[in-house]
Amino acid sequence: MKNDADCLFCNIQKERVISNNEYAYAIRDGFPVTELHTLVIPKRHVEHYFGLTNDELLACDALLRTLREEILRENDSVEGFNIGINSGAVAGQTIFHCHIHLIPRRKGDVSNPKGGVRHIIPGKGDY
Repeated sequence: MKNDADCLFCNIQKERVISNNEYAYAIRDGFPVTELHTLVIPKRHVEHYFGLTNDELLACDALLRTLREEILRENDSVEGFNIGINSGAVAGQTIFHCHIHLIPRRKGDVSNPKGGVRHIIPGKGDY
């Protein structure tokens, strides 16, 4: 597997890993947006989502689905999820190793959730 010696996700501490499979692993986000905010990360160093292989895509999806079920069992206040990927600096990516955010959502965590991820650009979530 190709790794980058300076990459945070290529050098993650093993004790932070909460789940993994052949091509990907998961950790809790170090700066969570909500409780149980989780990252799914391909093991191979790849900068963005569009560089993932089909095997990596399927592995990441499998972890997202497993983690979703685990979170729902662990915390019954969770009623929804946002799944997000920042691809490129202009999209907000700060760690240039692909990672997928699984963000649990709870009723009332924001005053009006309508528009969801559209709120990335102010004023575009209200329609």
